[in-house]
Amino acid sequence: MQKVNLTSLFQKFNELNVLIIGDVMVDAYYWGKVERISPEAPVPIVAVDYSEKRLGGAANVALNIQALGANAIMCAPIGNDTSGVDFIELLNTHQLSSEGILTIENRVTTEKTRIIGNNYQMLRVDRETTDAIPKADEDAFFQVIHQIINDSKIDVIIFEDYDKGAISERLIKKVVDLAIEKNIPTTVDPKKRNFKFYKNVTLFKPNLKELKEGLKIDFDKKNKAELEVAIDQLEKVLNNKQTLITLSELGVFIKNNSEKHHIPAHHRSIADVSGAGDTVISVASLCLALDMPSKVIAELSNLAGGLVCEKVGVVSIVKEQLLKEAIEIYS
Repeated sequence: MQKVNLTSLFQKFNELNVLIIGDVMVDAYYWGKVERISPEAPVPIVAVDYSEKRLGGAANVALNIQALGANAIMCAPIGNDTSGVDFIELLNTHQLSSEGILTIENRVTTEKTRIIGNNYQMLRVDRETTDAIPKADEDAFFQVIHQIINDSKIDVIIFEDYDKGAISERLIKKVVDLAIEKNIPTTVDPKKRNFKFYKNVTLFKPNLKELKEGLKIDFDKKNKAELEVAIDQLEKVLNNKQTLITLSELGVFIKNNSEKHHIPAHHRSIADVSGAGDTVISVASLCLALDMPSKVIAELSNLAGGLVCEKVGVVSIVKEQLLKEAIEIYS
């Protein structure tokens, strides 16, 4: 790693205000044991020991930002349903502000229910809508975002897109234009629907699958030259300043106008990759807000993404563990 005082860097995370815009959800879990097969159908029976609900989707980014010491401000639409009530209660439990949450009549709040048997995910059940929010609600949502940006010192804006309808091309342009006017860096964790709409953002972070689907291309992920050609194609479309590609077991690749780096993955005992992208964008965004070099952004976000994969379910990064490992590896 380039010469960086990691302890000082992690302390500076505490001074940052981060605005997260995106699709939020409730992650419900049923944990139990599997000891027999159902006589009704050839499926395992999970005898539930306990259940819980967690903040999910873009709200997991807020939890990661909070866990890293920064102030997370979540901006998202939810429905006026039971899951929406649960979501607000979870925000309160985690001492996260609900000032950026817009409740929309007759909209379904996304809830993903995971059945975990013997520490392995057996089934997931989703309740959601992926329809774009109506234009009038989108206007109201932007006004919420605009007010927060005007009233607060925002150090970085994260778009956490899950293709559930919270974000549109029109909203992206209005927020990015405002961010450029206010000199606030923007980062993106994209999905397919809005992939090519994130023009002029500071850092764009797709995974390999999203990159291929978004550009409608295919290439060998182990061929670095083909990967770089794809990134060049992406940057011509988006005019973004930096691109950070997560490559699963191959690590991450970062590129800007002056440098490019491939950071290999660290050897891990992988339990669950759910939520790893949320952790990567969180660490990358904080480092970007503090003007860290590209290689540092890639190395720390790559390390963080690997750490959360060692745990079952969607979990936040542990700041002290990340700092400890970063010092051991890079100091």
